[in-house]
This record gives sequence, C-alpha cells and structure tokens, in this order.
Amino acid sequence: MRAVLARAAVLAGAFTAGAVAARAATIPHLRRLTADLQRSRERILASREEERRRLRHDLHDGLGPTLASLAMSLDAARITLACEPERADPLLADVRDRLASAVGEIRDLAHGLRPPALDDLGLVAAIESFAEGCCERVDVRFDGAHLELPAAVEVAAYRIAQEALTNVRLHAPGSTAMVRLTRDAELHLMVADTGPGLPDASRNGGLPMRRGMAAMKEWAAEVGGNCAITSRNGGGTVVTAHLPLAAAAAAAGYHRPSTGRGGA
Repeated sequence: MRAVLARAAVLAGAFTAGAVAARAATIPHLRRLTADLQRSRERILASREEERRRLRHDLHDGLGPTLASLAMSLDAARITLACEPERADPLLADVRDRLASAVGEIRDLAHGLRPPALDDLGLVAAIESFAEGCCERVDVRFDGAHLELPAAVEVAAYRIAQEALTNVRLHAPGSTAMVRLTRDAELHLMVADTGPGLPDASRNGGLPMRRGMAAMKEWAAEVGGNCAITSRNGGGTVVTAHLPLAAAAAAAGYHRPSTGRGGA
C-alpha cells in the first residue's frame, strides 16, 4: 500500500512539474501574441486616424475654400447680370467649369470612403469588373446563396481582392487566377494565381512585408478577421482571408441612426 501511495505521489509530482513547465513554456508565446495583437491594433488605429486627418484636410482646405469661392463668383455674376448683362455669360461659364471640378472632388472623396462599384454592381460583379484584363483569365465565383454582407466586411473583402489582383497584374500578367467567396459564420475569400509566387526571402520571412501585403492583413484585422499570403509548391500565390460577419453586423446595427421618433 505504501508503495502504491509513494508511486502515486511521484506521478502527481511529475504531473505537477510537467504542468508548471508547460505553463512556463506558453507564457513567452502568449506574450508574443499579445504584443503582436497590440502592434496590429496600433497600426489600425494609426491608419484610421491618418485617413480621418486626410479627409478633414481635403474638406477643410480643399473643398471648403472652393465652394466659398464659387459663392463669391455667383454673387459677382448676379451683380454683373443686373448691371451689365452682356458681361455675365463668361462669368457664369467660369462658375460652371469650377463647379464641375468641385463635383469631381466630391466624387473622389466619396470613392475614397467606399468603392462605388460595390453599390452599383455588388461585391462579386465589382471584383469581376476590376479583374478584367489583369491576367490571361480570372474566374470569380461565389459559392452560396445571395450575398448580403455588412458594409465593413464587404469593403474589406473588395479591397483585399483588389490588392491581390493588382499584384497579379503587376507580377504575373501571363498567369490565370481564381477568386472564391464562401459564406457561413464568416466570409471566406481566396485569391489564387499560377504565377511565380512570392520571392524565396519573403516566404522564409527574410524580407519585410510589402506595403500591400500589410494592408491586406490590416483590412482583415479591422473587421476582426485575418489574412494570410502564401506560395503554393507548384507555383503561384494564394491569398486567403476569413472575415467574421457577426461583429460587423452588430456594429452596423449599433451605429445605424434611428428613422423615427420612437426609434432606439
């Protein structure tokens, strides 16, 4: 009996020591994950604030003065029309041209906030439209029912696909590519091509991540997802992204303004 108890005590001690060692071994890994998550969050916040600052600058220092100047020109044209009608036509033509430029600026700002193709065509057709001519052949397919997505997920998926296809156009124009979209609790996106793939140094982590590759990861992280860029053994690059739907849908519902007096 004593031998059995002694053996049990030895086994319990060994198990405890193993558990402690395993826990100690996971602590550095958890610390690295936490640090990586914090750095990713800081990059996302920094990018978002830079975008907000750029937008504010464009509105305040660009579009604002343009519209103020147009208002002054219209006042001058109105006065001229009343006093010297023959001189009003050139002034009004100048206002019209400058107004057309202001409309173009507004359109550019709107395009920067959300790609217009998403509203005009939908996600799949927008990707198909962008993919035209980027390489020998591109097959775009959505496997599932009608695609209705939270706006943030839709924009992230489109921008990731757009960046991946841009890389195909730049580095593998003679290849073929396919884009696959599937949906369950997440939106799954895959963009694969038959080009040369990533440089060997990039595969092994020997080179810093390209700006476009980092942007794809950040777009996915902004909606709580992830994105990976790998090379296939037989050649070609594969971009895979997993974008959760629930969090983005909840955020969209939270920020949606009420449409009635009794709305929440």
